Amino acid sequence: MTDSNSFDAASDHDGVDDFTHAFFALHHGLPRQAPGSDASTRHLLSLCGPLPERPRVLDLGCGPGRSALLLAAEAGAAGAGAEVTAVDLHAPFLDELRAAAAARGLADRVRTVEADMGALPGEGFEDGSFDLVWAEGSAYLLGFDAALARWKRLLAPGGTLVLTECQWSVAQPSAGARAFWDPHCALRTTAGNLAAAQAAGYRVLGVHDLPDSDWDEYYGPLAERVRAVSAAGGPAMARAVAATREELDVRARHGHEYGYTGYVLRPVSAGDGDAWPARPETAADTAAVREINLAAFGTPLEADLVDALRADDSWLPGLSYVAEAPDGSVAAHALLTRCEVGGAPALALAPVAADPALQRSGAGSSVVRALLAAARERGESLVLVLGHPAYYPRFGFLPASRFGIRAPFEVPDEAVMALVLDDSRPVPTGTIRYPDPFGV
Repeated sequence: MTDSNSFDAASDHDGVDDFTHAFFALHHGLPRQAPGSDASTRHLLSLCGPLPERPRVLDLGCGPGRSALLLAAEAGAAGAGAEVTAVDLHAPFLDELRAAAAARGLADRVRTVEADMGALPGEGFEDGSFDLVWAEGSAYLLGFDAALARWKRLLAPGGTLVLTECQWSVAQPSAGARAFWDPHCALRTTAGNLAAAQAAGYRVLGVHDLPDSDWDEYYGPLAERVRAVSAAGGPAMARAVAATREELDVRARHGHEYGYTGYVLRPVSAGDGDAWPARPETAADTAAVREINLAAFGTPLEADLVDALRADDSWLPGLSYVAEAPDGSVAAHALLTRCEVGGAPALALAPVAADPALQRSGAGSSVVRALLAAARERGESLVLVLGHPAYYPRFGFLPASRFGIRAPFEVPDEAVMALVLDDSRPVPTGTIRYPDPFGV
């Protein structure tokens, strides 16, 4: 993947300038400098939720500005468009962007800044300056964790960070794939990146796997350019062409082992659940937990399930949590019990309940986050949930089928989800075996 910020420290070495210039010459005029598409940009934008009428957007490592142009035209309430600040180190890319913005009547909405996205200037980039920080195909240059840490301060209250990142899509990448990627970028899995985002203080609004067609949008024009380049381009161009051909060849041979994923993240704030302190339940909470489950579900099934699990071998002391209301009463409850996947230990998240009068207040999210954090601290590695696919991804859950995990009964694929708490351990595959009280 190419981005002009990748060459910001290269010019001190003999011969690198010629290579850099040749590399950029190879990419000038191409629509994209990383996998992506307008469709994926729009989908990621839809996962951000409501935005101000004219949001302030920062596009970091913007390249020729395909995303910046779309955001300037379409982001914001009712598609009113955004005020976009587009940052890149390579001036010719910014020239391309300004020309395209003028041609589309967006010149007054796009401001270009020639700067290093890892060392932004002070003026115009103060804390809380942007409603949306966007980085398609560029965060890897800083490192995923560094990008999460450095860019959080730029977000206004309620602001959202959207970035795309390359990651392994298999548990054990081949030596050939690693030989190419390890010297360039230490890839993780999607689960590893989600865990890093949560550890950095973000909640997950959405995750989007870029389809293969998004790679084609980048590599298709690039491959044509490589074929068209004259052999008389000199040694530097020959090196640039060779490096690009290697990248294209690795994708052709090992593309099934890695992919690009978009992450839509928002810093956790008091409104996201900090106002609801969560803790392990005590014996004094038993009656209140039952009442919460009765009220939340309208039937005794879940309340009876919790009581039955308390008496079962699957019960794990310290992994039944409650969130407290300001008056000290129980506002929400969540429970993890022991289950198995293919004979390996895992955790089942069920049930999760909040006082109906307090739903959408953050109490339910608060208790789930605290419970998952407690499980991670205990050394657990895998959590499974059967639930609403629009709710649980905010905690990092992904469809369990991606890991080769399936339910023991017929259920929509997107409703069975898994969260990997420890990415360093192999994820078991197979059918979920729930505790006996679940009755399945």
